[in-house]
Amino acid sequence: MTPRRLFAALALMLSGCASAPQNYPSLAKRPIESAPVADVAPPPAPQPADAALSAEIARHVEQADKGAAAFDTAYARAERAVSAAASAGVSSDAWVSAQVAISTLESARNDSVSALASLDTLYVQRSNEVADGKAAGGLQDIDAARSAALALVDQQNDRIDALKTRLPQP
Repeated sequence: MTPRRLFAALALMLSGCASAPQNYPSLAKRPIESAPVADVAPPPAPQPADAALSAEIARHVEQADKGAAAFDTAYARAERAVSAAASAGVSSDAWVSAQVAISTLESARNDSVSALASLDTLYVQRSNEVADGKAAGGLQDIDAARSAALALVDQQNDRIDALKTRLPQP
């Protein structure tokens, strides 16, 4: 940078510092900020789910468990097929068999994924009913079942992804 440009830039920056003092707002507390705060009532204790909701939650949990059992059964077959195809070439008979076994495995977990989706829908519906005052409680029970189903589906996803990474990619 030339000295002339440097001097001009420096003059511009210093002129900003030399301007007339401004009356900026004070950062001191205002009177309204020192007013006493009203006590807030704690939220009501969560209410347990009613019998019909508990039965519906149990049905979805049972469906997720059924899907997990089917997945575990299909996983053993898929594991063997992937092990046999790990060193095989893409599009070989062993590789195609492993891909079919993985597809069967993904299909076997359908009950678990469906149960998770049903629990998600149930949670949203119940949340809306509670917000509208049409129902009380049950959200914690649905959320606990939903969290368990989500963990199950995530574990299944991880196991499928691990099998897929062992196969040669096209």
